Amino acid sequence: MKLPENRFKRALKEGRQQIGLWCTLSSAYAAEVVAGSGFDWLLLDTEHSPSDVETVLGLLQAVSAYDVSPIVRPASNDTVLIKRFLDIGVQTLLIPYVQSAEEACSAVAAIRYAPDGVRGVSALTRATRFGRVEGYARRAADELCLLVQIETRQALNDLEAIAAVEGVDGVFIGPADLAASLGHVGDQGHPEVKAAVEDAVQRIRACGKPAGILTGDTAFAQRCIEIGTTFTAVGVDVGILARSTEKLAQQFQSGGTPSPHAAAKAR
Repeated sequence: MKLPENRFKRALKEGRQQIGLWCTLSSAYAAEVVAGSGFDWLLLDTEHSPSDVETVLGLLQAVSAYDVSPIVRPASNDTVLIKRFLDIGVQTLLIPYVQSAEEACSAVAAIRYAPDGVRGVSALTRATRFGRVEGYARRAADELCLLVQIETRQALNDLEAIAAVEGVDGVFIGPADLAASLGHVGDQGHPEVKAAVEDAVQRIRACGKPAGILTGDTAFAQRCIEIGTTFTAVGVDVGILARSTEKLAQQFQSGGTPSPHAAAKAR
């Protein structure tokens, strides 16, 4: 059995724009609904959602039939947690809150077997197709993609060193925590935050690494693409559901469409 190809990693290497959706609903059914929507990648979040390793297993199985690349964000840069996600077949990881080159090196080591890293070895995992992928341990790193997340002023100061770490395949800017770190908590649209994001994208690209971002601001997403992001998340499933249902409810509750009772009285 062949080792599955990481199409997302290939796309980044080739410089092809990848448009993504953030998924925090923690439901295999919800993940399958959006898997066929046409996005290039889905971020399965376990940092700010109820999801855990077992939940993610179900999400991976739900989206596996669709032409979309799943990416998993662990709750932290933790070697044991990363190992568990890799063993269930995750091929692309987004590691949150990477503050330094040393922390980036730790993440790289977590996804590699000895002597290049510290990943624990098991021959009978879902990643190996339960022992059916010949030479998995020797070739696994070829199809693993490691993205690190920059989300503080400190990380911005060490950006070039982080991006230069061998084994880091892309650098993602986390705008929410970055806004807080810059003194504008809850205000990702603040001019200082946007300027910092744009500058970071350009610096990442100058280092020769793909840059990524999450923003629900359509105009800013397009701006980021124009200045160089290669993997761009343009929405969050929970946000889309919440705002769209609010809009629908308001349409009928604000007099936009008369209720049956009002229509009957008018007659």
